Amino acid sequence: MRIIHHRGRGGHSVSGHFPETGFLNGWWENLFSFVSFVPFVVVLLFFFSSCHYTRPNLSSEEMSQKTKDSLNYLYERHYTWNTNLELTADSVSLECLPIKDTYIDLYRGDRVVVAEFAVHPADSVDSIWVKLAHTQDEQGWIREVELKRSFVPTDSISQAIHLFSDTHASYFVVIFALFVGVWLLRAFRRKQLQMVYFNDIDSVYPLFLCLLMAFSATIYESMQVFTPETWEHFYFNPTLSPFKVPFILSVFLLSIWLFLIVALAVLDDLFRQLTPAAAIFYLLGLMSCCIFCYFFFILMVHVYVGYLFLALFILVFAKKVHQNSGYKYRCGHCGEKLKEKGVCPHCGAINE
Repeated sequence: MRIIHHRGRGGHSVSGHFPETGFLNGWWENLFSFVSFVPFVVVLLFFFSSCHYTRPNLSSEEMSQKTKDSLNYLYERHYTWNTNLELTADSVSLECLPIKDTYIDLYRGDRVVVAEFAVHPADSVDSIWVKLAHTQDEQGWIREVELKRSFVPTDSISQAIHLFSDTHASYFVVIFALFVGVWLLRAFRRKQLQMVYFNDIDSVYPLFLCLLMAFSATIYESMQVFTPETWEHFYFNPTLSPFKVPFILSVFLLSIWLFLIVALAVLDDLFRQLTPAAAIFYLLGLMSCCIFCYFFFILMVHVYVGYLFLALFILVFAKKVHQNSGYKYRCGHCGEKLKEKGVCPHCGAINE
């Protein structure tokens, strides 16, 4: 609860105090300690917790051999019989084995289902062959390596992952170009442009959003580098639930959900503090910062220094939160935050 005594401008006394500040400061100090400890906990859990899917239990005598084979294929190949796939390449040819030189042509958008697996040890390119069925009459074989390169699962989450990974570079160029163009226009017109961290709005959520993007990118690329089979299994068998998946995927999915929640908090703070036009400009800059964090941390994880930069980012965020929590008062005239009573540096009113 805030108590304000307002008696006018100039030499008149204007005061504002938050009696619950002591409690909040203690709470924030505990939060800083926790946030600083997070990277070390994540690294330890990453190496000492399970980062792989559990092998299915096939000891049940009631389970048919076909079911056991299907579960084995699912664990080893990450997809199995009756998995639905969609062709994303321009075209692909299925071989009508054992008849040689007979092919079935498929085109972009065609959907198939996995019908059978076969092993050809003599094949120097790929020993695993997969039989795909487009219709009852159109069925053929393709090497697994070509299948994974040309087809994507029909699940909407898998398709979203494929779309983002395939087009994110062009999105970044467009968004960044828009932001730079707006920034130059505003600078030319001598209007101050607010952006994340530098001349930021009165909220820690934008910087927290960038931190979450950096964290998610670090976890994502860590899976690509250290446990690629875990990500591949998730790609073919996606879920939005952070439960019943390996630890590293749980952390990743939780960070995505938290990112969406914080994004809503950013929008709420943004449109309360800025005009609609300024808020749009700020959002362009925020999107550019988030995408920059995504690319930067993915590249840094490849050279094994991404974790150090993530720890530094967490410290920067903790410092900003600590600075914001140091304001115990608010000016009763202009509403700006104050660290101590006295003359308001923003409007000149005296707070006592």
